[in-house]
Amino acid sequence: MAEGDDTRRCAWVGNDPVYVAYHDREWGVPSHDDRYLFEMLLLEGAQAGLSWRLILGKREAYRHAYDGFDPVRIAAWDDAKLERLSRDPGIVRNRLKIKAARSNAVAALGLAERHGGLAPFFWGFVDGVPVVNRWADTAEVPASTPLSDRLSRELKRLGFKFVGSTICYSFMQAVGMVDDHTRDCFRCRPAAELRPAPPAPPRAS
Repeated sequence: MAEGDDTRRCAWVGNDPVYVAYHDREWGVPSHDDRYLFEMLLLEGAQAGLSWRLILGKREAYRHAYDGFDPVRIAAWDDAKLERLSRDPGIVRNRLKIKAARSNAVAALGLAERHGGLAPFFWGFVDGVPVVNRWADTAEVPASTPLSDRLSRELKRLGFKFVGSTICYSFMQAVGMVDDHTRDCFRCRPAAELRPAPPAPPRAS
C-alpha cells in the first residue's frame, strides 16, 4: 500500500506514486479506444528488457516524441526522424524499438482497415469480455499464457515487432483484456465499473 494510505493494492505497486496512479486509474480497466490501445502496445514494446516504471516516467516524453501516438503520423516517419528520435534523451534510445514503432504503425493501420479498428481485433481474442482472474498473490500471476502466445503469433504474422508473448500479456493486462488484480486489492471488482484516465493531448512538436 502507498505511504500514508491504508488502501490495499496489488503488491507490485508498493509506495511509488506513479505506480499508484497507474494502478488505480488504468491498469486492468477495459479500453476500446484505438489510440489508447496503440499507445499501450508501443509502450509495452519499449519496455522490453526494462522496467515498466521507467517507461511510465517517460510517458509524456513519448507522447511528444511519438506524435501523440497517432499511427498515421508515425507510419509516415522518414529515416531522418528515426535518427532524431535515437538521440532524444526523453525516450529509450534503442534504434530497433524506435524503428519498430514505425513498422507497428504501418501494421496497425492495415489491421484497423481490415477489422474496422484496433479494438475489434484485440477484443476478439477474449470474445469481447475481459478475462477476470482472482489470484491470491502477485506471485501467482503468469508472465504469459496460451492466449498471449496466440496474440503474439498473430501480431508477428501481421508485421508487428516487439510483440513477444510476455509483452502481449502485459498489454492485455494494461488495457483490461485481462484483469489480474489480486483478491486483497481494492480494485478486485468488476473492472467495467472504472474508466481509464484519458491520454494527455500531444504537445506541439
